[in-house]
Amino acid sequence: MKPVEKPFSPACERNQQAILAVLQEVLQDAELQLLEVGSGTGQHAVFFGRHLPNITWQTSDVADNHAGINKWLDEAQLKHVLPPLEYQIGQQQWPTADIDVVFSANTLHIISIELVQQLIDDMGKNLQAGTRVVFYGPFKYQGAFTSESNAQFDLWLKDIDPQRGIRDFETIKLWMGKQGFILQQDINMPANNQVLLFEKHK
Repeated sequence: MKPVEKPFSPACERNQQAILAVLQEVLQDAELQLLEVGSGTGQHAVFFGRHLPNITWQTSDVADNHAGINKWLDEAQLKHVLPPLEYQIGQQQWPTADIDVVFSANTLHIISIELVQQLIDDMGKNLQAGTRVVFYGPFKYQGAFTSESNAQFDLWLKDIDPQRGIRDFETIKLWMGKQGFILQQDINMPANNQVLLFEKHK
């Protein structure tokens, strides 16, 4: 059997320090259970796990990405960063309800808008009041891109798959609100990205 190569994302390497600074500010609780939706390569889980010992970090992704994620986790040996659960939006049930925070980076523009709504619906049905949700990535505001580079990125995404694309902030806020999630912070990040922090109020 061919050995699994450890996947690597340059984007993760570039953005993780800036995201960490935000997570350290907004997730200061003594102990937290966090579910990462779309763990991808596993880089974020390992990096944040090393710097956030107060958080039990549960990875999740589609089954095809598990081997790569486990490669990172096996090398890091962080007891509070857990092997991935299988979660394919729209195909499988929400993986766990016993969590305080959902974190998802660079996911909403990769999946279809229908699956974005399904993800939000899944969170609304399965998360308790007080649960926080942290989205990281680029967004449009009032239909406009925040930079020319984001406009070009959107074209590149749609060239790969027409169902991909940078999402409208107002749509995400509306759908989250319908599921009981109230926007707490909208934080400007480097490279024309945002962190959106929501909290479930009902």
